[in-house]
Amino acid sequence: MAQQNSETSSTQSNLLQALSLDGSDREQASSRSPLKWTMGFLCAAIVLIGLYYRIAAEPTSVMVPELQSASQQDTPAPVWPLPAQSSQTSSVLDATGYVTARRQATVSSQITGRVLEVFIEEGDEVVEGQLLALLDDSLLLAQYRLAESQLSASRAALLDLHVQQKEAQLGLQRLQALADRSLISQAELDEALLKLESVEARTTVVTRQIAVAQSSVHLQSQQLAQTEIRAPFAGVVISKAAQPGEIISPVSAGGSTRTGISAIVDMTSLEIEVDVNESNINRVSSGQRVMARLNSYPDWEIPAEVITVIPAADRSRATVRVRIRFLEKDARVLPDMGVRVSFLEDKPKVDD
Repeated sequence: MAQQNSETSSTQSNLLQALSLDGSDREQASSRSPLKWTMGFLCAAIVLIGLYYRIAAEPTSVMVPELQSASQQDTPAPVWPLPAQSSQTSSVLDATGYVTARRQATVSSQITGRVLEVFIEEGDEVVEGQLLALLDDSLLLAQYRLAESQLSASRAALLDLHVQQKEAQLGLQRLQALADRSLISQAELDEALLKLESVEARTTVVTRQIAVAQSSVHLQSQQLAQTEIRAPFAGVVISKAAQPGEIISPVSAGGSTRTGISAIVDMTSLEIEVDVNESNINRVSSGQRVMARLNSYPDWEIPAEVITVIPAADRSRATVRVRIRFLEKDARVLPDMGVRVSFLEDKPKVDD
């Protein structure tokens, strides 16, 4: 029994000696322990931060199965509409051109004169026959009054000749009665007859002079009326070319002489003119539908149709001119605007 106790105590002493550290080992352990603790804390912090962001990124929602099924039953199923049929027409040819006015005129006078007053401005709407401007009519008015005076003088001379003619007729009748009784000579009777014929001849001359004077008065009145410049048709004034005090003439005389008062456009006569390459002109026909888009309003589609294809080609550009009519009138369409047109097929195409 004592021997067993001694053996046990020796064994324990050996184990204690094995577990005990000497001075060098104790210094190494003490130096390594803070580094291990620091690395452990860093690893734990990294793991905790990763778990936190993972939990925050995933939305958590808890729903009772019965409530979730009820909410799914109450939500209506989405209904997708069936594709509708749309009647669209494809373009067979595209071209560019300009808006032009079929009725456009530069209003001028038929005589040369000085402008007294102008009654219009750009953008004004005018009607047919409206007074646009006045010219100086002082000289023409004087000539008109002179022609009227000549006409009055000729008519007065005609009245005097009528009196002389009546007097000559009465004298001839008296001499004829005396000649029948052989109381006068034949020479006296012939003299009275010649006097009557002379008065009748002068009456004829004065009558024709009156006709000439009437024509002169009519001519002077027409020239006087030409000092009033009026609109030839209803439209809109797009330019004002003359001011009061300037000289205008129907022909260009150079210098400061104007050839017109204003330019007027009939907005109801606006149409489109495009040049189509002659190799593609077989795709265009009269009455064909066209979709026009103004460069100023690219999203505005204007329905139109082909009026006619001009039966002549431009040799230098190898193009053929096509006239197109607007089917809708709008105040936004102005002359000389750029436009792009698409010639459409005659039959609509249905897309699924």
